[in-house]
Amino acid sequence: MAHKLTHLSAVELARLVRTKKASPVEVVEAHLAAIQRINPAVNAFCTVAAEKALAWAREAERAVKKRAKLKPLHGVPVAIKDLTLTAGIRTTFGSTLFRDHVPTEDAEVVRRLKAAGAIVLGKTNTPEFGAGANTVNKVFGATRNPWNTALSASGSTGGGAAALAARMAPLAEGTDFGGSLRTPAAFCGVLGLRTTAGLVPKHPAAMPWHDQSVAGPMARSAEDCALLLDAMTGLSGKSPLSTHAPWKSARDAVAKARSLRGLRLAYAPDIAGIGVDEEIERICRTAARDLRDADGAALEEIEFNLADGRDAFLALRGEAMVGNHFDRLERIGELGDNLAGNIRAGLALTSSEIARAERKRAEIWHRWRALFERYDALLTPTAPVAPFPVEKNYPEVVEGRKMQSYIDWIGPTFLVSLAALPAASVPAGLTAARLPVGLQIVGPRFSEPMILSIAKFAEESHPIGLPPNCA
Repeated sequence: MAHKLTHLSAVELARLVRTKKASPVEVVEAHLAAIQRINPAVNAFCTVAAEKALAWAREAERAVKKRAKLKPLHGVPVAIKDLTLTAGIRTTFGSTLFRDHVPTEDAEVVRRLKAAGAIVLGKTNTPEFGAGANTVNKVFGATRNPWNTALSASGSTGGGAAALAARMAPLAEGTDFGGSLRTPAAFCGVLGLRTTAGLVPKHPAAMPWHDQSVAGPMARSAEDCALLLDAMTGLSGKSPLSTHAPWKSARDAVAKARSLRGLRLAYAPDIAGIGVDEEIERICRTAARDLRDADGAALEEIEFNLADGRDAFLALRGEAMVGNHFDRLERIGELGDNLAGNIRAGLALTSSEIARAERKRAEIWHRWRALFERYDALLTPTAPVAPFPVEKNYPEVVEGRKMQSYIDWIGPTFLVSLAALPAASVPAGLTAARLPVGLQIVGPRFSEPMILSIAKFAEESHPIGLPPNCA
C-alpha cells in the first residue's frame, strides 16, 4: 500500500483521504519512506521535515475523524523549493551565506498551501538563489536526474522536478524567472507551469513589482498542476501585482475538457534561433500534430523567431539581480560564479542600456500579442537539448552554436518570461536514450486553464512511464 500511494496522483490522494480509504499519516509516511530510499541517489530534497510533516499529518487525520470540512489538498504532501520561506524549516537559498537559516514566517504561497490542507514534506534543492540552469550549489551539491543519475535535472527548480519524477512527492512548488519551472520539468518528465505575474502573490519579495520572476506549480499531470494552482492563486494585499484569478477553478476546467476542438494552435520549432536537437524537435512536432489529429485542434506550423530579445532579457535580468541582492553587494566575493557574474553584469549596465532593453521588451510583447490575435496558443520545444552531464554548468554548444553563458541555451523559455506570459512544459515523449522531452505551451495572460487543458491531451497521447528504479 505504501509503495502504491507514492505513485498516485494528488487528485486521487485527496479523494482517498476524503473518503477515509487512506489516512494522511499513511500518505505522508509512504512519501517519507520513498525519500529515505531514493533521495540519496538523486539529492532532490535538501531538507526533510519528517517530524513536522508527521505532526501535521496526525492533525489532519484528527480532522478527518471529526468529520470536519476538508480543504482541497487535505493530507496531500507538497515539496517546497529552497528559495521559498518556510517557518521553522531551514531555508538556505542554496547559499553558504544562509547555510543554517531557519525563517520565522512562511512565504504567502506556503501559507496558502497549508491553508488548503497540504502537508509540507521539506525543501527541494536549487542553485544559489536560483542562478543556474543546473541544480547544484556549495551547500548540498548537485541534484541528479531520476531518468539517469549521471545527468542534470536542469534548474533552478531541479530539486522539485526530480522529487516528482522519482515519486518522492506528488506536488511541488517552484519559481520561474527565465525557465526555472519549465526546463527542469522537461528534463525530468513532469509538468511545470510558469504563471501570469500577479496570479500567485509574491511575499516577502525584495522586488515585488518585478513581473518576470513568478511562483508556480509543478506536478506529474495537468489536473494535479491545476489543483495546486487553485490553492496558490488569489488576491493578496501583501503583493502589489496580486490579482484575482479570472476563473472559478482551473482544476474543474481541466477535468471537464473533453477535446481541443475550436482551439487554434501554432507550432514553431525554434523561437530562440539557437537551434534545436533534431530528435527533440521531431518528438515535439509529432506531439503538436497529434493534438490536431487526435484531439481536434487546428494547427499551423510557423516560423516565430524572437532571438533579438536575448540582450534585453540579459540586461533586465542583470538589473533584477542587483536589486534582489542589493544588501549583499559587499559580499559578492562570497557568492558563486553564476550569481556573482549576473550581479556584476547588472552593475555594469548603463541607464541607456536598461532603457533600450525595456523598449525591446515592449516590442517583443507586441509580437506575442499579435501572434495571439491569430492563435490561442503557441507550441515549441521547451529545451533545445537533452539532459547533459550533471558535472557541466550548461551545454556549451547547441547544434554547432557556442553558448556565451549558462543562460543562452534556455532562450526558448526566457523569451516567454521576457513578455511575462504564462507557459507550461509537458512531457512529449522519450528520446531513443529514454530521456524525457518537454513541449512548451505558451498562452496569453491568464490563460492557465487553457494551457493546462492542452497539456492534459498532450500527456494522455504521449505517456512516458516511470524512471528507472521507480516502478
